[in-house]
Amino acid sequence: MSAIEQCRSVALGGHVLRCNSCEHTEISYNSCRNRHCPKCQARAAQRWLEARQSELLPVEYYHLVFTLPAPIGAIAYYNKAAIYGLLFEVAAETLRTIAADPKHLGAQIGTTLVLHTWGSAMTHHPHVHGIVPGGGLSPDGERWVACKPGFFLSVRVLSRLFRRRFLEELEKVHRAGLLQFFGEYTHLAQAKPFADWLAPLRDCEWVVYAKRPFAGPAAVLAYLSRYTHRVAISNRRLVAMDARGVTFRWKDYRAKGRTRYKTMTLSADEFMRRFLLHVLPGGFHRIRYFGFIANAGRKENLARARELLHVVRDEHQEPIAPTESAQPTFVCPCCGASMIIVETFVRGQLIRAPPQYRVTA
Repeated sequence: MSAIEQCRSVALGGHVLRCNSCEHTEISYNSCRNRHCPKCQARAAQRWLEARQSELLPVEYYHLVFTLPAPIGAIAYYNKAAIYGLLFEVAAETLRTIAADPKHLGAQIGTTLVLHTWGSAMTHHPHVHGIVPGGGLSPDGERWVACKPGFFLSVRVLSRLFRRRFLEELEKVHRAGLLQFFGEYTHLAQAKPFADWLAPLRDCEWVVYAKRPFAGPAAVLAYLSRYTHRVAISNRRLVAMDARGVTFRWKDYRAKGRTRYKTMTLSADEFMRRFLLHVLPGGFHRIRYFGFIANAGRKENLARARELLHVVRDEHQEPIAPTESAQPTFVCPCCGASMIIVETFVRGQLIRAPPQYRVTA
């Protein structure tokens, strides 16, 4: 929170810019670069999006979502690293297990999973989004196995296995003493109450979504990239801040049509509480890759997949490497000419104005 409060302020330092044409001068403060900040890391998100788009194969893609039930989401807030980690691992395992079964697909698939812990109203709602090519490599790696057109894997089968495996792994974590409980959940630290608490979760439906996106895989990647390097809400959704509190736009998925889009006003304390619900533990990765696009063998496996899919590439065309200038380009808001850095200052130092008169001895 301290990083976000200080973002683009004198506390983090910055530089003075001057226009080459009209000599307009302005101050530009440094960003905090915190991965939860709604103002930072737009370039990092864009680079991630471009890298994933360059890896797309010429096949159908499917958008998947694995959602935790509300009771587990309630204890996940106090056990983020453990339960979010299980969410990633079990969702990926479920996809790989069902896809590898010859009754369903019989192939090794590749999955990109991105963690979201919020709903549109910033409430705590842990789930992972996945984007998966509609097929995979055969077990011997000698052919591409495509799924049925318009159908990837049965969501019912995925949901049942996901529920069973998650509850099994959650019990293991509990027995290892790696879960914390507070308030109304304190009694769940004991084995018997925890087992009783889990029992209803074995019978309820767990939500798993798997559909082919109408706008194609690029649209899903663009949607996911909006929150790969920030959380919960972007500045463009903020409407006002006044004596009543903070007003922002949100989407009510239970409504239909244009009535889905609404505004909500929360007190400043409640708004900040909801935002901070989604701060991740230090070092926790919210984007993970599994199967044949796992980091270890991604390049080789994608090359093999393109070969099996008979993707023809122009051998004479050199890949364009992103170039970044040694000094960023700034544009003058007055005349549109380039601006140069004429002074820099480190964090905590204030800019000193030039003296208005000469001091004589």
